[in-house]
Amino acid sequence: MTGSLLTLNAGSSSIKVALFDAAGDGGSALPAARWSGQADGLGAGLKARLRVRDADGRTLHDVPLEGAQTSHQGALAALLDWHARQSGAGRIAAVGHRIVHGGADFVAPVRIDAGVLEALAKLEPLAPLHQPHNLAGVRAAMAAFDGVPQVACFDTAFHAVQPEVNRRFALPRELHDAGVRRYGFHGLSYESIVAQFAGIAPELAQRCVIVAHLGNGASMCAIAQGRSVATTMTFSPLDGLTMGTRCGHLDAAVVLYLMRSRGMSADEVEALLFRRSGLLGISGVSSDMRVLEASAEPAAAEAIGHFAEQVVQHMGSLAAALRGVEAIVFTGGIGENGGALRERILEDCEWMGVNVDAAANRSGAARLTTAESPVSAWVLRTDEEAVIARHTARVLRAAG
Repeated sequence: MTGSLLTLNAGSSSIKVALFDAAGDGGSALPAARWSGQADGLGAGLKARLRVRDADGRTLHDVPLEGAQTSHQGALAALLDWHARQSGAGRIAAVGHRIVHGGADFVAPVRIDAGVLEALAKLEPLAPLHQPHNLAGVRAAMAAFDGVPQVACFDTAFHAVQPEVNRRFALPRELHDAGVRRYGFHGLSYESIVAQFAGIAPELAQRCVIVAHLGNGASMCAIAQGRSVATTMTFSPLDGLTMGTRCGHLDAAVVLYLMRSRGMSADEVEALLFRRSGLLGISGVSSDMRVLEASAEPAAAEAIGHFAEQVVQHMGSLAAALRGVEAIVFTGGIGENGGALRERILEDCEWMGVNVDAAANRSGAARLTTAESPVSAWVLRTDEEAVIARHTARVLRAAG
């Protein structure tokens, strides 16, 4: 395969793009991007900006986006225009996309055609904050690259190997068969961590590991021998941990109460649980952990404490699913950058055999625990784009 692979991760107000060489050995190691770009602030009333950095983090391009450029398609066009003006830009051989929800049918990366796109659109109600924007990115790429293969890579696919007991709700079997089941999310991030951890600590990576993907969207996963065993998100990206604007785990009867006693419609409940809850709902200040940590408001501290406690409680639950744990890995925006919060969580996990090395944690070391700690803890930067590129290359290689 010649040319380049483009990866596309379209969110509600942002689009992440990275460029990889299409040629590769097809091995297990994650490929390295030639450059990565991100357009933030897309949508009405926001200050949109496009930034591109090389593999070493040096800024190659940093400009504001205006007018038509502030749409997903416009931002992608602006990025591709910049790329086309670079020496040795070359052709795009394929585009790989992050798709949050694959439902029951899509459990491996797949080349996108009209039928696949239609099936994925039907899953939009299960991931309303993500799926519509993911598919908008697919349509924008199809318009920009007529005839170029597009490959869907699913956040749910990593969890499809879980034991059946961990994939079921206690509902009638016909509902499970109809697709009402525990799917799990952030799978591309977990794949990235499994691959990276295998390079750092190969023996430990094949044992029982809990990975905490902590960010505006947050989940945790119990992993044994590199395979998902259990995870905190279930039917949709709403469940599990407290998140930036999402409520996390909630008694389903609360929804019935809101609709029957408070007269809320389904759309109003959806907006409440997905957009006005979580850290934002508890604090009344912000959904951003950095803003909360800088705030003097007591409710901000309460929100942080709630988040930390949920992580610790789910840590215990996932350790039980594994019947013991030997390593913990933090990733995601909060997991990678929130040193004080990591230390707080690890100190509360001392009962599990975690002996935190505060100096190592504060200095940015990869290992966060002492050499004698029975359970080690680590921090790794996730690289979902590299996983998407690897999957895309493999799909095209398999198709000849």
